[in-house]
Amino acid sequence: MNQLSRRTFIKASSIAAITAPFIIKSSVLAGSGYTAPSDKINLGIIGCGSLGSENLGACAGHKEVVVTAACDVWKERLDRTVAKYKETCTGYADYRDLLHHKGLDAVIIATPAHWHALQAVDAAKEGLHIYLQKPMTMHLGESLAVRNAVRKHKVICQIGTQIHAGDHYRRMVELVRSGNLGDIATVRTFFVMNDAPNGVGSGFNTNEIPAGMDWDKWVGPARMQPFNPNLVKDAYYHCFWMDFSGGWTPGMAPHIIDLPIWALNLDYPTEVSAMGGRYIIQDDGDAYDNHEVVWRYPNLTMTWMHSSTNSHGWAFQNEDKTGLGYETGTRRRLGIYFHGSNGTLITDYSSHILVPEGDRMDGMTTPPATIPSSPGQELEWIECIKSGEQPLCNPEYHVKVDVPVVLSVLSMQLGRSIRFDPKTEKIIGDKEASRLAVPEYRAPWKFPSNYL
Repeated sequence: MNQLSRRTFIKASSIAAITAPFIIKSSVLAGSGYTAPSDKINLGIIGCGSLGSENLGACAGHKEVVVTAACDVWKERLDRTVAKYKETCTGYADYRDLLHHKGLDAVIIATPAHWHALQAVDAAKEGLHIYLQKPMTMHLGESLAVRNAVRKHKVICQIGTQIHAGDHYRRMVELVRSGNLGDIATVRTFFVMNDAPNGVGSGFNTNEIPAGMDWDKWVGPARMQPFNPNLVKDAYYHCFWMDFSGGWTPGMAPHIIDLPIWALNLDYPTEVSAMGGRYIIQDDGDAYDNHEVVWRYPNLTMTWMHSSTNSHGWAFQNEDKTGLGYETGTRRRLGIYFHGSNGTLITDYSSHILVPEGDRMDGMTTPPATIPSSPGQELEWIECIKSGEQPLCNPEYHVKVDVPVVLSVLSMQLGRSIRFDPKTEKIIGDKEASRLAVPEYRAPWKFPSNYL
């Protein structure tokens, strides 16, 4: 992976702060007192599955990073990571022991989503800088607690929405902000695939735990349930179980609605309306297979559609090789539609289509590239640890992505709309929704309510 020098990246960051105002100096964010680490950053990881290993590998490619500690409740995965970095890395079976590893500066948290909030808050309390995989959290209370802990303890935190670091999203932000599309009142987003009707399969729940796996610690603060070998394969499978992911909307929406929230500088929605359910898929999981959401903002409406039972992708159906004019194969598809008064921008992770409203976009030119390239989500975080600046996807920004997502799941579960006050960050007029927005953890784990 290409690396930028510290000086080059800091210079680029100052330019990005003009065009994308979410790079924030730690001293501005949380008061003075930020102390940069030494020349070497001693890095730990909690969660040594495939996704965490990718994050760790990217960070380890930085010349100033030393992989110092690793934690996993599955000995097989832990041993594999420790062996890879055997000259410097100590293994732990309990993340709390890793957080106290002498000399540790920073930690990657790549555990299942139900662990994210508690581990991130505990890491922040120890003064450790945090790379936190998405979804940031699963509940409103958790989202605010993580943001508040990062703010209070003055640590550098990046949320792992890797697509945010790509050049394509940056060009789309510039295009939306150029005004070429005119006034934008509606944004539509979607993610679809087809796992019907069998999902991850049935009949695999068991009480036979693999050797070296601490299932009680894997489940942690979530509701205890039988072990399932499909559940623990990797992060993809977590989204079939509500207790460990919140379903596919928290799993994928942070990547997709990130673009309109960034490009339009959106605050929190004022109302969230969602419906959906488990209609077709029958497997060992329990997550919904269809989810429709409307987020209401003061001058804009944004929608989200997820289906696990049909993969039609509209403009991203793609050309078919059989001559039918469109691709008929089943696969994952996603997209974002910006509907402006001058035209519509249709985009995904790597391509885009402009559809003018008649001649209203005639003579308009592509805006210049003003947002600098990123070295990648992980290396951006490492460089920000050195400079004391928060990276682009810090919790002060990403909470505006996370809160709409977690409220959309809560709205679906309650079967009614949720009104939200962006100023107080509280649910309005719904005691049940307010209560459910703060999770109750399985004993002996306790929600960090002092960070609300």
